[in-house]
Amino acid sequence: MIKNIARILGVLVAVASLSLADSAPEASAQDTKKMVQNNFVETAQKGVKLSGYVDAGYSYNFTGSGNQSVVDSRFGSDTAQRGDFQLYAVKIALEKALTSENKAQAGFRADVMIGEDANYFIDRSYPNNNLNGGTGTVAGDGGPTNDQSNSNSLFLEQAYVSIRAPVGNGWDFKVGKFVSILGYEVMERPANMNTTFGLLFQQMPLYYTGVLSSYRFDDYLDGKLGVVNGSNSDNNTTLNPNTGDGVALLAALNVTAPGGNANWSNNFQYSTAADNNTSTGVFDSTTPQNYGGTSTGGGTVTQSGNLILYNSWGNWAPKFANDKLLLAFQGVLGNSTGNGNLSGNFGGGSFPINSTWYGAGAYAKYQFNDWFSLASRGEYLGSNNSGKFGAQGSASTKGGNIPKHVTGANWWEYTLTAGFNVIDNLLLRAEYRLDWGSNINANSESYVSPGGGGGGGPCHYAGAEVVYSF
Repeated sequence: MIKNIARILGVLVAVASLSLADSAPEASAQDTKKMVQNNFVETAQKGVKLSGYVDAGYSYNFTGSGNQSVVDSRFGSDTAQRGDFQLYAVKIALEKALTSENKAQAGFRADVMIGEDANYFIDRSYPNNNLNGGTGTVAGDGGPTNDQSNSNSLFLEQAYVSIRAPVGNGWDFKVGKFVSILGYEVMERPANMNTTFGLLFQQMPLYYTGVLSSYRFDDYLDGKLGVVNGSNSDNNTTLNPNTGDGVALLAALNVTAPGGNANWSNNFQYSTAADNNTSTGVFDSTTPQNYGGTSTGGGTVTQSGNLILYNSWGNWAPKFANDKLLLAFQGVLGNSTGNGNLSGNFGGGSFPINSTWYGAGAYAKYQFNDWFSLASRGEYLGSNNSGKFGAQGSASTKGGNIPKHVTGANWWEYTLTAGFNVIDNLLLRAEYRLDWGSNINANSESYVSPGGGGGGGPCHYAGAEVVYSF
């Protein structure tokens, strides 16, 4: 009887190995990713593992007085103005992983996140600012403001069935909801080099619902192919009201160096219809979108088109540094094309959509000893117009409220993070971050620049974080 109760409780509290992106780096200078990934407790059911962490912190933004002063360059709960204590996340996971044997087998994994980060992951296009003087969501507002933060939010990050077919070296499949294959940083803050999320992280899809297959050709080369509904959506994702079934196609190729101390990952996504992009909102989210406003009286935004996104990242742990140094890079290139339509009191008419964005980042971490490390990150993000980060510009020269293409925006950020592993499973981090940009407010009346008030920054951030992993 007691054994059965223990087994039931083990399933109820279920969650296993941290949900790090499939393309997460393996080469490591004793980084946090490995520390949290290797902590787990096996439940009463053999092979089913429970793991997770509690992540809390304090942030202080020195620049600006409003919630939106740095929102476009920082993700979610990183935008809080002045001093703010935060429960970033309670992460719990349950997993029965596939074994290394090349035989027919199945497993599963489920990941749940509770906290302020969950609130932002659920909807980064949360209504906040005005659209042409109205009260609707604006593109590029980056999610709920600090006063709308909710640590009680529940986010289902992953839930999928894993299957291995004994074909060749073993052909694996995931069916269900799973994290994005793109991006160097992942949704779990403790698994990244830095506490805050980088500029490029905000431009990557978070998760998909569909099917993803993976195959390891040998010790040095593995690949992935998948078909999903689209980015950041549990349902069919298309912004074209005349298209019945929009999907996204995924592909990845990863090269691992002999010795396993370096790898290079190339990731690709093509969406057959305009994708659901929660990092923007008005012109890049689920259709139709209805807005009311004091100056416009309301209207509807729809669009059709497609998305192409390429992401490349790599890392290297030099052998001469004895696993103390980790170097990494990341790049992204994306393009969204199509047509949009504004109806009602927005002025009416169609407008072309053609936005290209690009960015690069460099990362480094040095583990001085068993308890102290220092990590840095520098990133650039740019675009040919502000369509990726907000409306594509003022409508003054086109009549009505139809967006137009204007000069692109530019973002930069630099972050320095000190880590302290003072006790087993306990991580303390302190961080400083600087953001600045150019051609920001010129691109969209709704776009808020670092420092607020139309300037390009700089804006300063300091924060602290404490993480306990289990």
